[in-house]
Amino acid sequence: MPKTILQVSSSPLGDKSASRKLSASLIERLLEQHPNSTLINRDLTAQPLPHLDGLVVSGFYTPPEQRNETQKNALMLSTELINELRQADIIVIGAPMHNFSIPSSLKAWIDHVARAGETFRYSENGAEGLLVGKKIYVASTRGGVYTQGPLASLDHQESYLKMVLGFIGLTDVNFIRAEGMSMGDEVAKQAVAHANAQIQQFTTKTAT
Repeated sequence: MPKTILQVSSSPLGDKSASRKLSASLIERLLEQHPNSTLINRDLTAQPLPHLDGLVVSGFYTPPEQRNETQKNALMLSTELINELRQADIIVIGAPMHNFSIPSSLKAWIDHVARAGETFRYSENGAEGLLVGKKIYVASTRGGVYTQGPLASLDHQESYLKMVLGFIGLTDVNFIRAEGMSMGDEVAKQAVAHANAQIQQFTTKTAT
């Protein structure tokens, strides 16, 4: 069955990026499974997003019927990014670890799409995510090993992504992980092989 697939790329390394290569392999696999699918490509390096400024934030917290034209124009980019998420059945995010967290380009994307009244809302039971029923794959690449051992407490990359994506309703998050990429060629080769095996495992398990 055709799907709409949103690919979000954040690595600045271009063709040398491991997260981009893993994302490309995953996209290829998904398109094989779902012929005639629509692919939306959001490259945060080729098209950098501005960080939130006072005008955008004021628009976020002004009721829609009270926004002036300047605020409406300032929110157009955020609305475009949110609409891409709404359209998508499957979301593939390339997320290398930068300084124990995510690239600033990906954080800017999150700041634009995590928007009250659009992707989450507050009720008497607390916050409720509104982007439900979507499958998320994160191509996670890291120079060291953070799933276990002495560096585990320094992982603010995958833990943050799982939390913030879940906050807006994206709870079906699958990490395709290649870690130890800076620990020598042999370790990096094994890490990529493991990540590609995860791609096969996840997509075989979830194929419909």
